Amino acid sequence: MNLFTDMHGLVIESLGRMQAEGTLPKGLAFDNVAVEPPRDPAHGDMATNAAMVLARPAGQKPRDIADALAVRLASDPRVALAEVAGPGFINLRLAPTVWQDVVRNVLGEGAGFGRPAAGGGRKVNVEYVSANPTGPLHVGHTRGAVFGDALANLLEYAGHDVTREYYINDGGAQVDVLARSVYLRYLEAHGQSVEFEDGTYPGDYLIEVGQALKDEVGEAYIDKPEADWLADIREFATGRMLDLIRDDLSALGVTMDRFFSEKSLYGTGRIEAALATLSDKGLIYEGVLDPPKGKMPEDWEPRVQTLFRATAHGDDVDRPVKKSDGAWTYFAPDIAYHYDKITRGYDALIDVFGADHGGYVKRMKAAVSALSDGRVPLDIKLTQLVKLYKNCAPFKMSKRAGTFVTLRDVVDQVGPDVTRFVMLTRKNDAPLDFDFDKVLEQSRENPVFYVQYAHARVCSVLRKADGAGITVDDATLEAADLSGLVHEAELTVAKKLAEWPRLVEVAARGHEPHRVAFYLYELASDLHALWNRGNDMPDLRFLQEGNAAASQSKIALARAVAVVISAGLGILGVTPVQEMR
Repeated sequence: MNLFTDMHGLVIESLGRMQAEGTLPKGLAFDNVAVEPPRDPAHGDMATNAAMVLARPAGQKPRDIADALAVRLASDPRVALAEVAGPGFINLRLAPTVWQDVVRNVLGEGAGFGRPAAGGGRKVNVEYVSANPTGPLHVGHTRGAVFGDALANLLEYAGHDVTREYYINDGGAQVDVLARSVYLRYLEAHGQSVEFEDGTYPGDYLIEVGQALKDEVGEAYIDKPEADWLADIREFATGRMLDLIRDDLSALGVTMDRFFSEKSLYGTGRIEAALATLSDKGLIYEGVLDPPKGKMPEDWEPRVQTLFRATAHGDDVDRPVKKSDGAWTYFAPDIAYHYDKITRGYDALIDVFGADHGGYVKRMKAAVSALSDGRVPLDIKLTQLVKLYKNCAPFKMSKRAGTFVTLRDVVDQVGPDVTRFVMLTRKNDAPLDFDFDKVLEQSRENPVFYVQYAHARVCSVLRKADGAGITVDDATLEAADLSGLVHEAELTVAKKLAEWPRLVEVAARGHEPHRVAFYLYELASDLHALWNRGNDMPDLRFLQEGNAAASQSKIALARAVAVVISAGLGILGVTPVQEMR
């Protein structure tokens, strides 16, 4: 059930009748007609812009169209009042029975309430985290991991066929640096004194890797030239780092469907095949790029390179894919990787990058557009920085990591549920302050507590009702007489429940899982407000002493809130709690 879709259908049907009667000309397009919540709830339950968007093509005044349309809408039994506002907007107030039916529908559909009737099963690939396999995940990766995973959950909830993918950056020089760093720890495990020079990784997390290497190969690499051990240790170390990364992600509740190795693109003809596809489209050429704008680098000189004509697909400049010495640029394997995803048959691609990849967006979109002939959209989401605080001061780096705060540092402090929810309390492209003290507070100012508390309160009501001998299973509550849910505070909760299907649709379409967190906070706030009103008004209490039927009516509303909160927290990857401790 999507009440907004239902009312949109009523508006379109009414406009059709107006056309049939000659009040509106035939041939009008209704694509831009919308039914949405009004900006100010005091104006009504819903509003439609129909008269405003149809006035010009119809050659009529918006107010005249609105007056005629409002009369037809008001004749529907679901509409208590349809009034024209301003130049031609129509505000609708719906009958209490509509909101009572929303509660009944939530209980009847359960976890399915809010899911689109037909998600279409579009195949979507969401690539996120994709950190270099050179160490533990840091707090920046944490935000990307949470955002990407919640987005994948949201799209899945909305009916899409989602693949969660991690791109292993194991083809570059940083993996050689990792191998050299592990070799130092390996020597250290043999009792030798070592020194970590600039360009190596000094974190303690490699101590275990060095010891594991010693246990596996003994003294085989001691006093041997780098050429004898670099490739082997690179493979060994990368495998150990991926195990560490998987463990870190697991601690956060993230499980990937696929890990894709950048290294697998080299020497296999896959890069060449992707570029050949672009070449066949006339998009690869030999040329010289213009010098960079602004201050000229001292070492810049014009050189012939193999270029991708990215400007033909919306980029600002063409991009090199092969250097003048014949080596691939870092962009070439990324093109090949996305070409691989396209050939796997995805209908849409989503990449979640850190904020420092902003300059990479246009070129990657251009490549995907060119490779798929515009068929496969690529959306790139950038996650901004996270600032950590504790005891009113910046949270210091992890000794184990050596240079940064790790994902485990955060999860160990507050747990995965709090970490995930808080990471989604801001839009992905907005900076986020993460205060370890505040996120554990039990107050309204702490959104994760406030939402969890609402769910726990409902569970408490259900336990008390059960103890009082009141039947409160969902089937019984669905069949209860809900006509007594008429107070403004009760209807406010029901109206918020009605927004859930539309919220899912909007959030999934915009790739914005933070909207779910915002919505859950608002729904929890409405429930808490109703609960508090019951302190002064006994008729609003969920348990009506001596009246099982009235209690079931009230509890039905509370249980519907718990159903939606549970579904929303599931999208965020957060476990709803039964009681607060």
